[in-house]
Amino acid sequence: MTVHRRLQPPGWPEPKGYANGIEARGRLVVTGGQIGWDERGRFPAADLVGQTAQALRNIRAVLAEGGAGPEHLVRLTWYVTDIAAYRASLRELGGVYREVMGRHFPAMALVAVTALVEPEALVEIEATAVLPEG
Repeated sequence: MTVHRRLQPPGWPEPKGYANGIEARGRLVVTGGQIGWDERGRFPAADLVGQTAQALRNIRAVLAEGGAGPEHLVRLTWYVTDIAAYRASLRELGGVYREVMGRHFPAMALVAVTALVEPEALVEIEATAVLPEG
């Protein structure tokens, strides 16, 4: 279910796995950067794909606390420590994204960084969701 309007300028190529923009109105739910550790602060996976799956599950949990779900996402910002590993894992990352978040693709940005605060973290993802007005 789409609760926001996807913005796609005429003539632009169709994005794959994200939206160029989203129009939304309502109550804002914002997560902090979520990394690939579990509820005990342990990393169940040492690889980028596994950590991404866990980070996305963490985002779902935080969104749920605010009464939101993946369908309310309007923006994700990803930070990765190894852009080559990200590019090499696009198919697998797309699979875990759809498994955890479904087929809702908000506006997204990806930034390569030299390190994250937690030394074991390979990815950190921030999320912004908007719940429709009542």
